[in-house]
Amino acid sequence: MPFYGLYQLVGGKRKKNRENLLLNMKITTEFTLEICQKENIEKIIEGINEYNLSKVPATANIWEPLEFVVKDKNGSEIGGILAGIGYWKGLDIKVLWVNEKHRQKGIGTTLLKHVEKIAKEKGVKISMLDTFDFQAENFYLKNGYESVGEIKNFPKGHRRIYFSKNLIE
Repeated sequence: MPFYGLYQLVGGKRKKNRENLLLNMKITTEFTLEICQKENIEKIIEGINEYNLSKVPATANIWEPLEFVVKDKNGSEIGGILAGIGYWKGLDIKVLWVNEKHRQKGIGTTLLKHVEKIAKEKGVKISMLDTFDFQAENFYLKNGYESVGEIKNFPKGHRRIYFSKNLIE
């Protein structure tokens, strides 16, 4: 039967037939695929940083962490933020969490404003993050963030929302 790329002529119609394509191709690999170890992760990060910085020069350190925890009077963690300033002077908020029993008390806003203040003092002009519609969409809107994009129906029935905020007043 004649072969036409990914298609095979069947009964006068073209039909995708990847299995047949693979049977008729000699595949050689010169690499292996393995689970990352710590040293592999470091090399991957080093590689993407090297590439990125060859295209756009850094305006700050590679990564300056801004990570804070909030504890109650007993010393238990009730909230925290994991964020940092990247090499193009953007505040990247990875995680902001407040224990459900302690929400609506200003803890999240305090954490957010704290890292924004530090970032502004270091010359950062923009903050960025993502959240889900069932997490903190309204919280970020109330704190001056603007939606810059979203993925609909992820997870199913929900949205993943990307936000940014201009930190220059």
